[in-house]
Amino acid sequence: MNKRITSALISVFYKDGLDNIVKTLHSLGVIIYSTGGTQQFIEKLKIPVIPVEDITTYPSILGGRVKTLHPGVFGGILGKRDDAQHLKEMKEYKIPEIDLVIVDLYPFEETVASTTDEKAIIEKIDIGGPSMIRAAAKNHKDVLVVASKKDYTEVEKILTEQKGETTLAQRRDFAARAFNICTGYDLAISNYFMQTEYFNPFDRNATVLRYGENPHQQGYYYGDISKLFTQLNGKELSYNNLVDVDAAVQLISEFTETTFAIIKHTNPCGIASRNSVKESWDAALAGDPESAFGGVLGCNKEIDKATAEAINEIFFEVLIAPSFSEDALTVLRSKKNRILLQQNGKAKNKFQYRSLLNGVLSQEIDEGNYINWEDAGGRPATDAEKKDLEFANLVCKHLKSNAIALVKNRQLIGKGCGQTSRIDSLRQSIEKARQFNFNLDGAVLASDAFFPFDDCVRMSHEAGITSFIQPGGSIRDKDSIEYCKANNLAMVMTGMRHFKH
Repeated sequence: MNKRITSALISVFYKDGLDNIVKTLHSLGVIIYSTGGTQQFIEKLKIPVIPVEDITTYPSILGGRVKTLHPGVFGGILGKRDDAQHLKEMKEYKIPEIDLVIVDLYPFEETVASTTDEKAIIEKIDIGGPSMIRAAAKNHKDVLVVASKKDYTEVEKILTEQKGETTLAQRRDFAARAFNICTGYDLAISNYFMQTEYFNPFDRNATVLRYGENPHQQGYYYGDISKLFTQLNGKELSYNNLVDVDAAVQLISEFTETTFAIIKHTNPCGIASRNSVKESWDAALAGDPESAFGGVLGCNKEIDKATAEAINEIFFEVLIAPSFSEDALTVLRSKKNRILLQQNGKAKNKFQYRSLLNGVLSQEIDEGNYINWEDAGGRPATDAEKKDLEFANLVCKHLKSNAIALVKNRQLIGKGCGQTSRIDSLRQSIEKARQFNFNLDGAVLASDAFFPFDDCVRMSHEAGITSFIQPGGSIRDKDSIEYCKANNLAMVMTGMRHFKH
């Protein structure tokens, strides 16, 4: 059913773009009510406006905290036009009908981003705004609500083309938008108080990606990636880029020594820690130069010219680092589509989410390396082995299960991931190491979960591996432990599983 707008309540924080819609309303003979700064803005346009105090009979009080919270205002918004009792009460208490509500919200998120002054932040928690928006959205059968300046042009067009009338479908559409805006606003406030980072699925500012995981899928990114990165070169990040960038950032954040990592389809295919960035890059690439093609690269130190020249010899999608020397940037910017990201901070996510089965799974981020360090094998791990075992366990944590990581001298030299049995992942990792001519004698092995049988330690030992790290927990742990004891092999039990699906 069409409704003609005869009166409007306008109270907004952002005035840009408001003048055209106010002029349109005036040309249609709409009575305009307003408050404070918005009222002054309209008066400067030489357009008649009635102060909301004329309805409430109260001035703005408590420093502006209470302006519109009054039955005179909310009765005008919530009153049902087809309810005789509502109309009788509105007439009795001299409550004017309000057909259009244009209200936005105080800039809470912007304030949080710009200051740590809690007093200033608290004052930007809007009370009257969300209340009026929700009231108008609830009564969309009779009232049109506009809760974002982004909708002004569309509303102006509707009013002009339909001569001040709106359809029920249009009012319902704008009501849904308004509820989404309120949901996002409340979520931002909750995030502030709870110190969390829950994403807002109703965010109309979501980035529309070129496509999703595949070209026939539409993709979106909800969030502000500029808080984490400054993009110094290259094309727009794709859905798959973002997934791999996240994997790279999570992996590289585990290390404090100079470390370089290469990610392919979220799995580390090369990673090494060395004394210099160039040495780290060379060792990481050597781990699997074949898989590195088209990968996402991450480093925890500044990229210098020598490293940039070496990296420039291969094709890659993205390079992430805390900084780049000017000479390095000159080299790396030689390819216009190559994405260079300067990381400015750490991701604050404390939870992971996955939508499935008409619902959403949530879990805490997998933080940490191990809970216990129990030398359960035939001997304690040597100091050198311990460094490699710690390194290997962190790398294994970031491989898809079932996962095996083979490490020597803080360099990933073989990995098996995403296999349906642990022994298959082990075979894959040994084959990878041999493919690139690595000597496995003295190498260490990390497993993301327990060994169900002793076949993995037997095969590893035959290949030259001398120490292991795994969470333990199998009813047959004893079989693997006894084999290690019989063959003087080190085995560390951590009590911390690192499945990744």
